Amino acid sequence: MAFPRDTTLADVGEFGLITEMTKHFAQGEQVLVGPGDDAALLRVKQGHVVVSTDLLVEGRHFRRDWAEASHIGHRAAGQNLADIAAMGGVAHSMTLGLAVPSDLPAEWAVDFAEGFASECSLVGASVVGGDVTGADQIVISVTAIGAVAQAPVLRSGAEPGDVLALCGRQGWAAAGLAILKRGFRSPRVLVDAYRRPQPPYAAGPAAAAAGASALIDVSDGLLAEARHIAEASEVSIDVHTSALTIPDELNAVASATGADPLAFVLGGGEDHSLLAAFPPDVELPEGFTVIGTIGEPGGEPVTVDGEVYEGPAGWTHF
Repeated sequence: MAFPRDTTLADVGEFGLITEMTKHFAQGEQVLVGPGDDAALLRVKQGHVVVSTDLLVEGRHFRRDWAEASHIGHRAAGQNLADIAAMGGVAHSMTLGLAVPSDLPAEWAVDFAEGFASECSLVGASVVGGDVTGADQIVISVTAIGAVAQAPVLRSGAEPGDVLALCGRQGWAAAGLAILKRGFRSPRVLVDAYRRPQPPYAAGPAAAAAGASALIDVSDGLLAEARHIAEASEVSIDVHTSALTIPDELNAVASATGADPLAFVLGGGEDHSLLAAFPPDVELPEGFTVIGTIGEPGGEPVTVDGEVYEGPAGWTHF
């Protein structure tokens, strides 16, 4: 149903909202009991179960004047789906917690649900439950549940001699955010990259099948995630800037804002590209490009072209 204009969540009520939102959440074959009971019941056929949870807080992780409700739904689902892909798995079930002000337009919540469901459909994941409650600002909690057919790929498996490879767009969302902070809306392709990232979901299982030794999604910045791999694996990592692609749009934004275009790529997050380590004799899956090398531990965990990088390394949550 389409809510009458100016209908708020206080008008609709908790159960009316849940009823309307769940209409958009199709259920897959793994779901034995979906929304409507005390908990969901899922069928696990084989392999390992992988679980990831994320929070998004209005004003810190998103702004309603920068992105439509459906965009925020895509982003909320996408960052969790990417976490499952970064283990070499595929998400099959999601739960959604939503805390919202009572005067929020009801149509916003439904548009959010549509965007969330649309992103989940890209990997065949079902929204199997969740909760809604009142709050002074919008807070979104998402849990993704998936499976890996083979051994999961951890951050801790990289070895000296491995290569560092990247799959997906990198720096685009950061450039889009820089544009929005300046009060502009173009180049549109970069603003859209921030509003609705395009994580390479299929690349995670492909990397695992090819023999990746370590894998992580770039949510907080390329160098920040490389450091996670380096510290967990007890290795050093050197990123080669000559291997990084900087599209014309990023150069244009950097020129207009006085920023370093390389900083978008090295420090930018929220594109949810995948960063992986592979043994040197492995044929890389389609979409992955070698951007660095893995070395022995000692000194700085992550360097850029052999030197300590002095620019911004990524997002911090506090």
